[in-house]
Amino acid sequence: MKKICLMALLAMASAVNAEEIESIDDSDLSDWAVEKLAPMHNALSGWVTDSSRSIDGFFGSEESLQVGNDSYLRLRQDVGWTEEDGFEAKTGARFRLDLPTSKKRLRFIIESDPEESEGTLAEQGSHRLSDDRRGLGSTIMGFTKLGKNDKSEAWNLQAGAGVKVRWPPDPYVRFTGERLWDLASPWQLESYNRASWFNEEGYSIRSKWDLGRPLDHNHHLRFITNFQWQEEVDTLEYSESVEINQLLGKRSVMRYAATVVGRSASDPRLHDYYLYSHYRRNLHREILFVDLIPELHFPREHDYDPQFGVTLRLEMLFTRDLSFRRR
Repeated sequence: MKKICLMALLAMASAVNAEEIESIDDSDLSDWAVEKLAPMHNALSGWVTDSSRSIDGFFGSEESLQVGNDSYLRLRQDVGWTEEDGFEAKTGARFRLDLPTSKKRLRFIIESDPEESEGTLAEQGSHRLSDDRRGLGSTIMGFTKLGKNDKSEAWNLQAGAGVKVRWPPDPYVRFTGERLWDLASPWQLESYNRASWFNEEGYSIRSKWDLGRPLDHNHHLRFITNFQWQEEVDTLEYSESVEINQLLGKRSVMRYAATVVGRSASDPRLHDYYLYSHYRRNLHREILFVDLIPELHFPREHDYDPQFGVTLRLEMLFTRDLSFRRR
């Protein structure tokens, strides 16, 4: 029954492709909805972009009015259901204030769900992390010093520090390194690595290696390897994923993936594996998006019996920088 449910959701998402002979319009919203949304979005987007450029101009140079600025505010609302936990809802926010022309090239961030609070690799994939470890208690606020290198030419290194928004404040320090290599055409290898320290949770280290290539104009193949160690868990975790990303049209994409999660270097064992698809649709002019993510998990803690879950996400992006939206 669970496999039938998963296949039904996959078929439903794929059916969107058949119906999606792309129209020339760039919105799925009705006129009255656009009239309600546009004034609020324009005002908040203007505040985000204008504030960042003004602050950047104060600490940097007059070029702040011309250079690209990656400041944005992103709001998310997730509604999920799993056989184990039932229904749950989660609200997330991320605010990034970019100061690209300042001498130290700083970035100010407010983030409600930093990757350090996302739990184990199995929990990250299944979206089952309990609410008591997320929400306001895991919101961080801090600065990041941007690297100067293009990651396709050399390692791009960044350092950041700040606090968790709680009492007493929980300080943190981060170091991040990114690199992109062009291998034998058309393969590319991308590496993302981060070491973090939080006063309460302690140290954590994570590394992601993403090997991929286009299959054709609409399909892209990826092999993703993750390693993670957290002082609270005190064991090495690793995962291997195979993904096929499909471009359905100008405003929709689909991902099909299979992932295996393991633990321990001295006594490696399979901890979890799961199948999922991820459908994403640009509902309105690259500012409003919807995601549908059905999953089928086989966790070791349940003797690998299949566990079904599905997540529906609504996301809104506030920014005036069109180049950022299209990345």
